[in-house]
Amino acid sequence: MDKTNALRAGALAAGTTLMMLLMTSPALALTRDDGDDPGTGLSVIETLGLYVVAPIVLFLVIAGLVMVGDKSHKKKDTTSSNIAIKPDAKADVKA
Repeated sequence: MDKTNALRAGALAAGTTLMMLLMTSPALALTRDDGDDPGTGLSVIETLGLYVVAPIVLFLVIAGLVMVGDKSHKKKDTTSSNIAIKPDAKADVKA
């Protein structure tokens, strides 16, 4: 990629970013819509419980259920590790 293409791509990205920032003005967030009824805000404890503690507890419950379900099945070892071999076996050689 040559220098002019890089400059053109950078200018396009900067222009797009600037237009996005100008179109999404935070001042529009203060305008209330018809039927808007936001209610009371969450406290710090409620916020931490909802967005931190609840996902961790949900993850632990799902992981626990998976582990319990996995241990209930009998282990099946279909690999070569369950084959009994005789280490001192003699080869039958016919000459």
